[in-house]
Amino acid sequence: MSTFDLYALPAELQTWDLEAAGAARFTWEYGDGRDRLLGLYSKGKQKQWDSAERIEWDLEIDPDDPFGLPKEIHPLVGSRTYEGLSEAERTASGRAMGVWQFSQFLHGEQGALICSARIVEGVPDLDSKYYAATQVMDEARHVETYARFLQEKVGEVYPINPHLKALLDDTLTDPRWDMPYLGMQVLIEGLALAAFGVLRDISTDALTKQILSYVMADEARHVAFGRIALRDYYSQLSAAELAEREEFVIEGSFLMRSRFRGDEVWEGLGYDVVDCVAAVENSPYMQAFRTLLFSRIVPCVKDIGLWSPKVQKAYADLGVLDMAGLNLDDLMADDEAKADSFDQVRIERAAKARFDVELQARRAEVDAVVTAEANA
Repeated sequence: MSTFDLYALPAELQTWDLEAAGAARFTWEYGDGRDRLLGLYSKGKQKQWDSAERIEWDLEIDPDDPFGLPKEIHPLVGSRTYEGLSEAERTASGRAMGVWQFSQFLHGEQGALICSARIVEGVPDLDSKYYAATQVMDEARHVETYARFLQEKVGEVYPINPHLKALLDDTLTDPRWDMPYLGMQVLIEGLALAAFGVLRDISTDALTKQILSYVMADEARHVAFGRIALRDYYSQLSAAELAEREEFVIEGSFLMRSRFRGDEVWEGLGYDVVDCVAAVENSPYMQAFRTLLFSRIVPCVKDIGLWSPKVQKAYADLGVLDMAGLNLDDLMADDEAKADSFDQVRIERAAKARFDVELQARRAEVDAVVTAEANA
């Protein structure tokens, strides 16, 4: 079945073509590399995995609540629109919001796939090309995973959100080689990583938690890659060059904040969009969610050296300046530990399933012997 048969809203039937800018860079230095980046490259090679094998695709999901999200976090709770909905309509709209969120994860992963390929092409250092090449494989796997989940298990997809599309446009059409890093590794991937973490921790669906955990372990390395590469490069830039990057970060951060309002979902359902957007803005859950979304972005922006008073004011206005003190290395270690814990659960579940099959087979053998003796 074509994905176009599953879109909840009309999607562009043709490809979205962006005119690529910037040079493809070769380097003839093959012996020099940063130890931490080469270590990350080694981990990137070791941590490759097969979505078809590692994820338990036979796990059942609730068709009305495929993501296992609590009803009380519905962003419209308390609004005039929500109060006028039946229980079935509330369930359907909550499902639609979940499908929309995971669809943006899918489209964002395709953006990351293209951006990481652009980094391989444009970055001047071979150690960065090495790591970015492993990220290309990671992102292809993530696209495959989210596409399979939405198409085979959920059965519905939403088109790309305009705010995400605008940031991808800005990121991919800028000729400077560091902009795919800044737009993708820091902003888009940083926000996605935080969103994955929130949903992983509140979901009650085993398959959803598994997918998010495994993808997060990869994404945490990608954000670390951006930090290492950009911190070194930005220490060499002039004040004017840094100011240009800071302006990009501020604009991108506000775009990302608006990315999770879901205007097109409410419009597609025929709801009062003005009332819905106001409800999303004022929802205690969504306010906390938007704040947590910046838990991976703000400390990274500070770490790479884009931390002027103007940037700090922008994050203060967004209510997320306190996030600057978070330790990204600790967060990455926690992401990897949780992915490992899901592996252990999967292994134990598979072992129990094998034991149950063997036990049933032995019982059948015993029953056959008893029956044969009784008939002798």
